[in-house]
Amino acid sequence: MTAPLWTPDGPNLVVEGDNVSVTAGLPDGSFRLIYLDPPFNTGREQVRQSLTTQRAAGGTRTGFQGATYETVKGALFRYDDRFADYWGFLEPRLEEAWRLLDARGTLYLHLDYREVHYAKVALDALFGRECFLNEIIWAYDYGARTKARWPSKHDTILVYVKDPTGYHFDAEAVDREPYMAPGLVTPEKAALGKLPTDVWWHTIVSPTGKEKTGYATQKPEGVLRRIVQASSAPGDWVLDFFAGSGTTGAVAQALGRRFVLVDSNSEAVTVMERRLGSAATVVRPRPA
Repeated sequence: MTAPLWTPDGPNLVVEGDNVSVTAGLPDGSFRLIYLDPPFNTGREQVRQSLTTQRAAGGTRTGFQGATYETVKGALFRYDDRFADYWGFLEPRLEEAWRLLDARGTLYLHLDYREVHYAKVALDALFGRECFLNEIIWAYDYGARTKARWPSKHDTILVYVKDPTGYHFDAEAVDREPYMAPGLVTPEKAALGKLPTDVWWHTIVSPTGKEKTGYATQKPEGVLRRIVQASSAPGDWVLDFFAGSGTTGAVAQALGRRFVLVDSNSEAVTVMERRLGSAATVVRPRPA
């Protein structure tokens, strides 16, 4: 009998492979926190595997005013042909995320302005509109600036919980940030700092900073640190479907969480192996 890839008392993992194939072998309700930072639908060429999923008959998950997930998906296909392929790529991964979250778990879906409005409708149907927790705006100020429109300098992170009456959220565990107008509060409050809101001002990874791994889409540890602090506790398992440079794992390790990182790019796995060292076991495909 083949040993399972993951067990609750096993090591942290970095797995090379298609995330839907990898996560299919993981048990239901295994993770307190799941972060998805998929490729953005920028219009540039992207190679993706064509995947479909089949929901079991009589499912209990419905969206706003009883609309079914399949109906919403069909509407998305009809609305914009350019979106249909991307939705065919993303939909099975969101299904898997819902299945793998534990009863107190939270999903963070990191997108940009191109697809976030479609994703919000789809997640309302998949999780239930009452499970929507936040729309986080990550604002940064770096890079080129168009003069043809307002320059786009933010990403959006949609936050959904498995159970709106019993999810984990620890505001006190989150690092505080300086007041923008410290003179308007007491010296004691200014020294303590304030809890972040749903708008996060945080620079991108510096090209010359110590965090830099050389991976093109690397996210800053400060952004993931807030996510991991708020929506998991020490010892909890964290899953990243598109792990890239391994920022989720680096933050989880520093905060005493356990993690599974998945990426289909062998170069990304090499970056993570170098970054995380002995903190994770690396699993690569067996030679044919």
